Amino acid sequence: MSKKTNKFSADDFGKQTSEVPQENTFYFGKANFKWMLIGLAFIIVGFLLMMGSDANTVDGKFDPNAWNDDIFSIRRIRIAPLFVVIGFVIEIYAILKRK
Repeated sequence: MSKKTNKFSADDFGKQTSEVPQENTFYFGKANFKWMLIGLAFIIVGFLLMMGSDANTVDGKFDPNAWNDDIFSIRRIRIAPLFVVIGFVIEIYAILKRK
């Protein structure tokens, strides 16, 4: 009766002895993508709120002698950039959030 002390021989080195199920190693989950889409929506809404007529546009026509004060509206100066910044903060959160 021979007693075997090693389970493995040199021939078995590097061979996989049993099948190990592969775990999904992708970093982002469903929640990450949901937050990314929410952040993207905030950014798009912010840029849409910034849109409007030019400083020298009156009634849709360019007039170099006219001045349009609408470019300094609260919507374009305060609210729209706030939406864009909030969107970028949500994007950072979505990227750094763990599963």
